[in-house]
Amino acid sequence: MIKGIHHISMKCNTQEEFFQVMVFYCEVLGLPIYREWEAGIMIDTGNGYIEVFNNEANVMQRGTLRHFALATDDVDGMVKRVKDAGYEVFIEPNDRVIPSIPELPIRMAFCYGPLGEEIEFFCVRE
Repeated sequence: MIKGIHHISMKCNTQEEFFQVMVFYCEVLGLPIYREWEAGIMIDTGNGYIEVFNNEANVMQRGTLRHFALATDDVDGMVKRVKDAGYEVFIEPNDRVIPSIPELPIRMAFCYGPLGEEIEFFCVRE
């Protein structure tokens, strides 16, 4: 039985990309490293992990991942941290209601990470 998503995985082509990923997720977003090994790390998001490999020269793209969402209570604060670090926010913080049953009121924003990954900051509004 599925209990949830354990981790997503990203692969870096260079040590510089790996360093940029560590700075972005650990320093800019403030997430801690959960595990480290010679070929990579796992970063703790609070309810799942981001696995980052540093040994994948000339990575061929596989599959399609539209984006991943990080839950936060402060979408605007996360966007400020991302912008202050020089990263592009391509959807500014905004409130929406997802027309599901029942409706889901949210606050969200999107940015690009150091590998070009699309990251959503997501908050359920009460």
